[in-house]
Amino acid sequence: MNLYGGQVNKLIEELESLPGIGSKSAQRLAFHLIGLPEEKVNRIANSMIEARKNVRYCSCCCTLTDKEICPVCANKSRDQGTIMVVESPRDLAAYEKTGRYEGVYHVLHGAISPMMGIGPGDIKLKELITRLEGDVNEVIIATNSSLEGETTAMYISKLIKPTGIKVSRIASGVPVGGDLEYIDEVTLFRALEGRVVL
Repeated sequence: MNLYGGQVNKLIEELESLPGIGSKSAQRLAFHLIGLPEEKVNRIANSMIEARKNVRYCSCCCTLTDKEICPVCANKSRDQGTIMVVESPRDLAAYEKTGRYEGVYHVLHGAISPMMGIGPGDIKLKELITRLEGDVNEVIIATNSSLEGETTAMYISKLIKPTGIKVSRIASGVPVGGDLEYIDEVTLFRALEGRVVL
């Protein structure tokens, strides 16, 4: 139903296409944006355009950054010999919030899912294997506790074990089927501390 006219409906439809935004939230956001001063709306729009244009993968860990190397990889005080493998930049951010992990990360940008047609070549596994040629002591697999996350963890474990590098998996505490980005810091830290060797 066309209640507001073409431009408002178009804005609502575009906002509704974003993940996690339903029709009511899209409508609220649209009305909020329309009510803002034009200068503020331009700043928001320009921030989105600039981020889309300038954000890329870190050449080391594959997280999103606007630099060649992200701040975590560039930090020399981090333990470069311990790599935590996560599925997405949101998972990296969730672990960083704990303030307790001192190693570096590798972001896969997905998980192996034969049902969805996503194989090992569709995620950033080749880049991880290349990193393992350096001075790496341990790989902590922190993929989600879903079927896809577990499949990915087992695949990575089988790839790394022959190299002699220690491979561990985050411990229970993370609910099965849960996504790391929605789990509180205490649970994430306990899962990290209780990780087990695969």
